Order: sequence, then structure tokens, then C-alpha cells
Amino acid sequence: MTARVLVVDDNPANCKLLEVRLNNEYFEVLTASNGPDAILICEKSLCDIVLLDVMMPEMDGFEVCRRLKSHVSTAHLPIVMVTALDQPADRVRGLEAGADDFLTKPIDEMQLIARVRSLSRLKVTIDELRNRAATTVALGMIAPFGAPSAEDGRRGRLLVVDDRKNSAERLSVALAPHHAVTIEANAQEAMFKAAEEHVDVLIISLGLANYDSLRLCSQIRALERTRNLPILLVADAEDRDRVLRGMELGVNDWLSRPVDRNELLARVRTQLRQKRYADSLREKVQQSIELALFDPLTGLNNRRFLENHLSTMIENARIRRAPLTLMILDIDYFKRVNDTYGHDCGDEVLKGFADRLRGIIRGGDLLCRLGGEEFVIVMPGVNATAAARIAERARQAIEQEAFVMTEDGQSISITTSIGLAERRDDTGSHELYRRADQALYRSKSEGRNRVTAAAA
Repeated sequence: MTARVLVVDDNPANCKLLEVRLNNEYFEVLTASNGPDAILICEKSLCDIVLLDVMMPEMDGFEVCRRLKSHVSTAHLPIVMVTALDQPADRVRGLEAGADDFLTKPIDEMQLIARVRSLSRLKVTIDELRNRAATTVALGMIAPFGAPSAEDGRRGRLLVVDDRKNSAERLSVALAPHHAVTIEANAQEAMFKAAEEHVDVLIISLGLANYDSLRLCSQIRALERTRNLPILLVADAEDRDRVLRGMELGVNDWLSRPVDRNELLARVRTQLRQKRYADSLREKVQQSIELALFDPLTGLNNRRFLENHLSTMIENARIRRAPLTLMILDIDYFKRVNDTYGHDCGDEVLKGFADRLRGIIRGGDLLCRLGGEEFVIVMPGVNATAAARIAERARQAIEQEAFVMTEDGQSISITTSIGLAERRDDTGSHELYRRADQALYRSKSEGRNRVTAAAA
């Protein structure tokens, strides 16, 4: 996953070194030599992540971080502070200013890249939620939303997974004055509690004796109910490689033993603020869309939402110079279903069709029902070649298993025709839809139950 990284440092040599390292990993890099320039770049939404030096003249990194986190347009930007300061008190000061992490010079390149990739994933998720919420604000469905800094990051429900009694108790003593803490030594029980007990942050010891801690992290990320749950690893200093592997698996943050109490509290507060901000965006989007932007039969977004949101998705893809593909799916001979079995059975087919498409798409994709038997999937970051493979999986998922329509098990076989088109540099929403619709028409005219891509 790529991202636009802003490197802020008054030393040109430091900027160049970070720029080369990040370019080698295919990140786009911008640079700024002082705080005011960095703030201006962020306010123009030109970057996704900020690598911020602390020791700068006039405005230091702490002040830059505070200003970015206090403004609604930049508060959601991930910030990694980079400095030669290496005391726990310095890390705490940076975290309390709003930083998402604090890296010490000389920078461990693998740790830097792992952190940037982890925050890139978070930024993509938050951006998609903010874009959807902004669409509903523009429609007058909800009030403008605030900044994540408005959340104090306290009174969280924390689950500590550690089978070393002394270690778990030390964590609990540090956290309990500010949060509700549950300790669980058994990894399987921890999985159940994370899914069923509305946990806010999961704190996992990397040194579990009877279970692979990284496997537990992977399982947490694989379950829909815990996919967005923040994970904080507690590791020994020699566990660097496994920590980096954990970051690749979706771990949000980590602490090194011996754990500094203030740093632990600061990192937990950061994760709580981020989670609650994302949860509040999801709640606002859900409430508003349910009012006017959902198809009541299938539960999918409807044409109105697509028409208002597609232009935003295309513009974001243009700014990032990233691909975006739109796919139109049409149920073949759907009128025969209604005429033969009745509209109630037709409705069951439409709901089943939507459910199977949900199993195909990714978290950042947009799935809509246009009306009747037509559906649309918008896939940011996906080119036409990859989209054609996804479309073929969707076609097979529809064709290979009959649709059950009644309680007595009556079923019917259904197929779908699909057309898709990738965004061009000058493509607007109407033109992109028109090209995908033409591709769909070719799928139908050439025999149906097939995938056709528009010409590049």
C-alpha cells in the first residue's frame, strides 16, 4: 500500500535520507523544512502521513503536532515524531501532543517502514469513513463532525492478555485508575471476550507461553466483529523482528519492557481516541444512510448515495494518481423470476444476490443497488485487470449455487452479466458509468453470464 508521506526536518540531509528510504518502498514523499510550511501542506490535504522532527527552530515538533491535532481538517492525520530524544518522558510528551508514534534517531529502517505501512492502512480506513460522512453532511443528513482530539481517551474497556501473573498485574495496576481492565491468561478465552464483551483496546503480551501471540493478533484481525479493535503489543527488547511482523499483521502499536507507566497510559489513550473517532464516524454514517441512502430491501447503498459519492471517490483517486474501477452487474432474465415465482421470491433473489456480492468486495469498496436488478461496485485502488478477476469470482459465486427462495427450500439458478470500466485521467462520474454500462450491454448481447471490460 502506498501513501504520500510528508517529511518535516530543518536538516536537508535528514530529509534526503528519509526521502530515499521511503521512495525505495514506493511511497510518495514531500518535504518541509519548518513547522508553518508543514501545517500549510497538511491543511491542503497533500499528504497522508507526517514524519515530524522535534528539534526545529521557531516552532518545534511538539507545537506543530498540537496545532495539527487541534484543527478539524488535519486532526485525523497520522503523525510520527522523529528525534534524537530517547527518554520515556520525551515519548510521553510527544504522544500527549497527539503523535501516533515516536521514533528515535538513528532510525531503524525496518521499524520506520512497518510503522508507515501500518498508519497508511489506518489512514485509508479513516479517509473512507470521513468521505462517506462528508457526503451525508453535504446532503444535510447529519451535522458536521468534530475532531478526534475532542475525545479524552479515558474510561476505556481494556483486555490484557498475559499468562505471566506478575506482568499482567503490573499492567493492571498502571491502567486501572483510568480504565476498566480485564486480565485473561488464556488466548482462546481472550478471543471470545474480545468478540463478545465490547472491548475497546486489546493489550497482548508477545511472550505467551502456550499460544503464538501473533497468531492471536491475526485471528483478531480476521473476525469481522474484532477487525477494527486496536491491538497494543507488549514485547521484550530482543523481540524486534516479531514486533515488525506483528505490525504487518495489523497490530496498531507496541511497548517495550520494562514498561513505562506514563508511556503505557499515553499509548492507550491514543488508541482509544482513534477508535472512538472512527466509531463515531461509522455511527454517523450508519444513522444518516439508513434514513435516505440505503436500499431498504437489500441493505445496500442506493443510487442516490452513489451519485453523490462517486465523484468524491474519483477525485481522491485522481489526487493519489491511483486506479479506480466501476463494475455494473445485472441479473440475467430477472423479469422471468418475478413473472414465474412472484415478486416475493424475486425479492429473496435480490437479497441473496446482494449477500453474495458482500462476500466478494473489500472493506474500502462501495457496493450499491441502482434499482431493479442492477448493482454497482466501485473499487478504489483496483485497475481493470484486477477488477476483471474479481468480477469473474462474483459471476461464479452467483452461478455455482442456486438461490433458495421459500421456506420449503424451493430454489432457482441465477446468472449475472457484468460490465466494468477503469477511470481515465479525464474521466468524470457520468463518463465512467457510461463506459461500464456499454461494457455491460456487450456482455448481454454476446450471450449473458459473462464479464466484459471497457476499452482502455
